Amino acid sequence: MERALELARKGFGFTSPNPCVGAVLVRSGKIIGEGWHRRAGKEHAEVEALRDCRKRGSSPRGATLYVTLEPCSTHGRTPPCTDAILTAGIRRVVVGATDPNPRHAGAGLRLLRRHGVQVTTGVARAAATVLNEGFNHWIVHRTPFVTLKAAMTLDGKIATAGGDSQWITGPNARRHAMRRLRRGADAILTGVNTILADDPSLTYRGPGARNKSWRRIILDSHARTPTAARVLTDANRAQTLLVVTSAAPAAAVAALRRQATVVEAPADDGRVQLPWLLAQLGGEGITHLLVEGGSEVNGAFLAAGLVQRIAFYFAPKVLGGRGSRTGVGGPDPATLASAWSVRSPEHVALGDDWFITGLVQRPSDKFST
Repeated sequence: MERALELARKGFGFTSPNPCVGAVLVRSGKIIGEGWHRRAGKEHAEVEALRDCRKRGSSPRGATLYVTLEPCSTHGRTPPCTDAILTAGIRRVVVGATDPNPRHAGAGLRLLRRHGVQVTTGVARAAATVLNEGFNHWIVHRTPFVTLKAAMTLDGKIATAGGDSQWITGPNARRHAMRRLRRGADAILTGVNTILADDPSLTYRGPGARNKSWRRIILDSHARTPTAARVLTDANRAQTLLVVTSAAPAAAVAALRRQATVVEAPADDGRVQLPWLLAQLGGEGITHLLVEGGSEVNGAFLAAGLVQRIAFYFAPKVLGGRGSRTGVGGPDPATLASAWSVRSPEHVALGDDWFITGLVQRPSDKFST
């Protein structure tokens, strides 16, 4: 199963809106075929493993199939994998995680068992589940899994009072953010203030960039994004989505529409209604959204209960200052009981910097049973 997980990770960031899946065929303790799902619409991992087996001159009949996710049993862009498994004469199937879709969970396993295939489930379940946390969330809620990313000093500052923020962390941390966070997401979101301050490109520049579907989303209630901004003028401008409200001047919106897609969102207190936006993005098949905003955008997502994972980078620096900008803004909590918790945090050293990530637990959830 560890090898199947390694194969599945090769598709990490490129299979959306499908999950990452790896598969390995084994007979007498030796691998006779392997494969992984490469992109949506391409063959599933199980079919790739069967093809690889035959290319090696072996027969899959009587072999054991290790697969990180329950084989599909319904028709989609490709035929059901359960059909291919039964036709190949696989004797045993070992599964990491079951299908997260409540309508299909366990259906493939039951079908295989009815046809005499031995089925074992739950092997390396945790690793297989984390690998597809974006897909798992989206398939149930139809909204993107949201990761909130920030790079901060030890005292939680993301910029000086004047907006100077480049660079807080070192090259190892920035490379890690590109290859883990941006690669794993389908879209990146920031606010117009970040565009005005830094003019970022918000692109994915890691391995396999040409094969990656990627959207850039700008929260811009009043249509203040300059028409000369990188996100509107570079080769990837077709990937840019500007989200405005009815408060935006018509002339400014018209100018932006000539360079990018612009949608008007309902507003709450003059700001884009975030739950509405996530529903729209989920409807477009965006399963994982990376939020790289400033203090207010970060605070708004967290306060609305829309964040599933935090991903914070810390540099060994202390900035201080009352006016220095904090990583998470929003309303002031009255007590420590209002603090959000991070479950099972992961800590990674990146040169002199540290990366901390974990699933977010809402304050109210801490006291529920």
